[in-house]
Amino acid sequence: MKKGKILVVDDNQGIRNALKILLTPYFAEIVVIASPKSLVSTMDSMKPDVVLLDMNFYTDINTGNEGLYWTTELKKMYPDVQIVLFTAYADIALAVEGMKRGAYDFIVKPWDNEKLITTLKAAYEATPKSVKKPKTEVRHDMYWGDSLAMQEIHRVMDKIAPTDATILITGENGTGKDVLAREIHAASSRKHKPMVCVDAGAITETLFESELFGHVKGAFTDAHTDHVGKFEQADGGTIFLDEIGNIPLHLQAKLLRVLQNRTVVRVGSEKPIPIDIRLICATNMDLEQMVSEGRFREDLYYRINTMQMHLPPLRERSGDILPLAKRFLARYAEKYRRSVETISDDAVRRLTQHAWNGNIRELQNVMEKAVILSEGNTLQACDLSLNSIKSVPDVSQTLEEAEETTIRRTLARCNGNLSMVAKELGISRPTLYSKLKKYGI
Repeated sequence: MKKGKILVVDDNQGIRNALKILLTPYFAEIVVIASPKSLVSTMDSMKPDVVLLDMNFYTDINTGNEGLYWTTELKKMYPDVQIVLFTAYADIALAVEGMKRGAYDFIVKPWDNEKLITTLKAAYEATPKSVKKPKTEVRHDMYWGDSLAMQEIHRVMDKIAPTDATILITGENGTGKDVLAREIHAASSRKHKPMVCVDAGAITETLFESELFGHVKGAFTDAHTDHVGKFEQADGGTIFLDEIGNIPLHLQAKLLRVLQNRTVVRVGSEKPIPIDIRLICATNMDLEQMVSEGRFREDLYYRINTMQMHLPPLRERSGDILPLAKRFLARYAEKYRRSVETISDDAVRRLTQHAWNGNIRELQNVMEKAVILSEGNTLQACDLSLNSIKSVPDVSQTLEEAEETTIRRTLARCNGNLSMVAKELGISRPTLYSKLKKYGI
């Protein structure tokens, strides 16, 4: 018996006709439409199980942004519907981004009939009404490895986690500072209370007090209701302030006052509200140098630096590259339903010889893309999105110059798609906007 309803969205008449003929013997109902303009109304009337979605609908536009947009929208409006992206070879990077946004899989044009049918059948079988799968908990816990530096950090963490000591975590971007902060919270007496994470560098100056300390109704034009700030949300638990070095100097005084008094005053109110929080901060900046230059308050630095833990870059723990890669391989093979289980010798060489200037975050991103692109049971070197075997940093550049260069190169590689740029750099969109403004990009 034929099962499953397939909706095909493609602007090419020939492709629509061919797919209608090809898929009819295998599925209960096939509907083809030429444009997303009628997509929502067709979804409501047809209620398909699987949508085969083209990524471009105009001959003069091939950015793939339409496919990404409709993938996001469809998953919001119809979360149980499986989406298979239809993409040209040049759009594979976009298809990978689409899978990260919730697409089930992608098919490359020109397609292989057998693979197309198999993929659509698998997508149908993955719909909730076809099978009820128990949810498996995906743990993103810390990988400690065997390096002496990481073992020392583990030892120190075991000692200080049960206390309420304030901790400053330092290290380059992508070394796992946020993961370590979660490990500390999970090992503390506050583990059953909330952990609230704040990207301090992404909060605009005008909203800083409102976001962190809250506001009352009528405090400003758009304050239509009372708002509980991040510090109040973390009451009884842990608040993690990431990128604390990016907080402007005049706002540091307000943060210091809250940390000293352990009370917050909502914007528009004069009533102090007691808070019971454990503070963990993180930065990739040299705060001591910033203090000496007058760009970071000395009293705030000592307030947040009761204990300091420094995460080494991945290049200083090269023995952990392959175990981490295998860890990410297993995680994403399960997430994206890939059969890949092992890594070829050539791929291992590529992984271990790469400089990993983006550290663990870069490795994680590369492995996620590689798993999505993989065929068969073994990950090949060609699946890895690595431009060079050994990338050598420009030691003549300052940290800010290197950051600006990285952002500009990523913008060019992602064709200006800010969502993809933020994803690839491992930062939030507000943080990216802030950095674009900072460097006049």
